Amino acid sequence: MTGLVIIAFLLDLLVGDPYSWPHPIKIIGNFIDWFRKSFTQTKNEKERYRWGIVLWFVTVLGSGAVTYLILRLGFLVHPFLGNLCYIYLAYTTLAIKSLSSEGQKVYQKLVNESLKSARQQVAMIVGRDTNELTKEEITKATIETIAENTSDGVIAPLLCLFIGGPTLAMMYKAVNTLDSMVGYVTPKYRAIGWFSAKMDDLWNFLPARMTWLYLLVATKFLQLNTSNALRVGKRDCRNHKSPNSGYPEAVVAGALGIQLGGTHLYHGVEIYKPTIGVPLRSPQPKDILTTNALLYTTAVLSLIVFSVLSIVINNYLL
Repeated sequence: MTGLVIIAFLLDLLVGDPYSWPHPIKIIGNFIDWFRKSFTQTKNEKERYRWGIVLWFVTVLGSGAVTYLILRLGFLVHPFLGNLCYIYLAYTTLAIKSLSSEGQKVYQKLVNESLKSARQQVAMIVGRDTNELTKEEITKATIETIAENTSDGVIAPLLCLFIGGPTLAMMYKAVNTLDSMVGYVTPKYRAIGWFSAKMDDLWNFLPARMTWLYLLVATKFLQLNTSNALRVGKRDCRNHKSPNSGYPEAVVAGALGIQLGGTHLYHGVEIYKPTIGVPLRSPQPKDILTTNALLYTTAVLSLIVFSVLSIVINNYLL
């Protein structure tokens, strides 16, 4: 199925995620929101923890089961329909163009429009409160999001596609969506989101470290500061509340020569985050474009490596 994954990858590069198109992740998000409102509003904290675990299993296993059934039915009707379903479902798990486009939008707001409009735009892609962010803080928030999601939105789902097809990749997206919606340490979400946050850490352990390596190679291709990316990448990769997010962020911070991280407000609650990188200079809006270039280069590198490994394993080792 390597060829189908490559087609899905190219489709994502060309089309992205048009808002008007039906998208499985939107359905997963709507289900999580419905479940949370319907079953996790109890005042008993122990019950909220239990419901949070139930939410995770129902969402993740349900996403995998529905995806498997769609593929199964598609191939039963006709191989062409099965391949079409495979490509479409695989394509919806990738977020290369959409992630890059969101970063580009913030860049355009920073350069051509008001600070208020830039705050509103960056609020579309970050969980922190953005009403008081400065131009530099908006730039840093965007870079952090692109760097982190190079792992969550590209490398991890692509790895899942090569291992277990759209079924495993959709399960991963459910894990990731749960974390982004309820995996906060704030009082509102701490109980129901604790299990989702821990499972997201587990599922992203390997992809984050692979992303670290791919990004480092990408800095060489783009003639960035690879030596500083390696130094900061090794030193600061664990300077994050998440055991995984610091890996891609550290390489990007080192390559750009800027400092990321720090304390931010999330849903009105101040959350401390360690700093990542050495501030050799102040972040500039154009750094968003460089981070996008790192995103695309890393995505292509990973596709090539995963494809070659898949072909070798399927043709010579199995």
